[in-house]
Amino acid sequence: MGPIISPETLGRTSVADADYDVLILGAGSGGYACALRAAQLGLTVGLVEKGNVGGTCLHVGCIPTKALLHAAEVADLARESDQFGVLASLEGIDMAAVNAYKDGVVSRLFKGLTGLVKSRGITVIEGEGRLTGPKQVTVGGTAYTGRHVVLASGSYSRSLPGLDIDGERVITSEQALRLDRVPSSVIVLGGGVIGCEFASVWKSFGAEVTIIEALPRLVAVEDEASSKALERAFRKRKIAFRTGTPFQSVKHTDTGVAVFVEDASGEQSVIEAELLLVAVGRGPVTDGLGYDEQGVAMERGFVLADERCRTNLDGVYAVGDIVPGLQLAHRGFQQGIFVAEDIAGLDPQPIDEAGIPRVTYSHPEIASVGLDESKAAEKYGADGIETVTYDLGGNGKSQILKTQGFVKLVRQKDGPVVGVHMVGDRVGELIGEAQLIYNWEGHAEDVAPLVHAHPTQNEALGEAHLALAGKPLHAHS
Repeated sequence: MGPIISPETLGRTSVADADYDVLILGAGSGGYACALRAAQLGLTVGLVEKGNVGGTCLHVGCIPTKALLHAAEVADLARESDQFGVLASLEGIDMAAVNAYKDGVVSRLFKGLTGLVKSRGITVIEGEGRLTGPKQVTVGGTAYTGRHVVLASGSYSRSLPGLDIDGERVITSEQALRLDRVPSSVIVLGGGVIGCEFASVWKSFGAEVTIIEALPRLVAVEDEASSKALERAFRKRKIAFRTGTPFQSVKHTDTGVAVFVEDASGEQSVIEAELLLVAVGRGPVTDGLGYDEQGVAMERGFVLADERCRTNLDGVYAVGDIVPGLQLAHRGFQQGIFVAEDIAGLDPQPIDEAGIPRVTYSHPEIASVGLDESKAAEKYGADGIETVTYDLGGNGKSQILKTQGFVKLVRQKDGPVVGVHMVGDRVGELIGEAQLIYNWEGHAEDVAPLVHAHPTQNEALGEAHLALAGKPLHAHS
């Protein structure tokens, strides 16, 4: 992978010998994207990583989780095949085989990525790095310097105060990905993206699932209409959930765990299950890495950076999950590219956080970009926006797939589309066009004349814009 430098075998090296144009601490989505682009631009790159290149997303996040979700979709199709006139039955879930499929996907992508890193002449420095000077990272007793340093140390699965993860009955998403069985019942603590995705997988695999969420609705960062649609779908799937319900405590029982919660009226109740998945968000990996000591501006463990990903220290950048904002692999990836181009003097355009697409890969999926209705109303005034919702009931391909949902558009009155919100199976694949519409400040009248292939779900996006432009062809609300 490399050249690879192992500090143990290398011994002491003078700082001058180990200088790089760009020295990156962390080889996850943000770090490796920065390394690849910087090398492409002719810069010398040192990439420090204690684990595998690819980070959370590739190894214990997006990729393996989405592989599980696809296996779950196949299970649902087998279970419900008779509605398509296909005689099949679901005999069960072979978790060893599911994990082999999942790990095979990860392994192939990892092999491709390490090959790419090697071919670009990037030096991978194996080991735990620590910022020991404004432009210096020390790994295993050896100091390396860079003209520019990029902090990209990523995130970890958070817990709550007093809630101990034992890795067996109380687990994080990383441990959930390594389960060798389908649990009979699971309590998912947290109704955000990660919680809803695992709840969806386990229900498809045959487990009884209960989600506990302290906030008033599931996926609370999404438009309220999207949350309501997901909640309806989960009720139909018999995924139990309790919103507005803070977690109190957990105890081990003979068969698993007992979780104590409190409802809005302050009344306590107990929910029992085999496992508790703690999915209460991800925290920044910055503790003990020397950022504080070197004077990097921080807040609650996060590294503060401006719109150009610059920290308060000259020549020190920060990208990815350690920077406050959306904790998404593709955000870190784009920030990494941005930083490499900024260092190379290309003066790239800052990234609009609202223009980053968001997808929850549950069944059904939720996808969005831009502002939700309430944020748009805050920004432009309730009278300054218009919305239209196109129901997938009017979309041929969605009916063929037997999925329900909608495409909701939010626009500034007489102005561009400022938010796109979608619910339904496979709508994550529609977000590509949606993010172009938002990021290019497209008006409904710009999109309406564009031809969308029939019959595709993509047509629903086109028809929603036709409706918003005042010329609906099919039913909308």
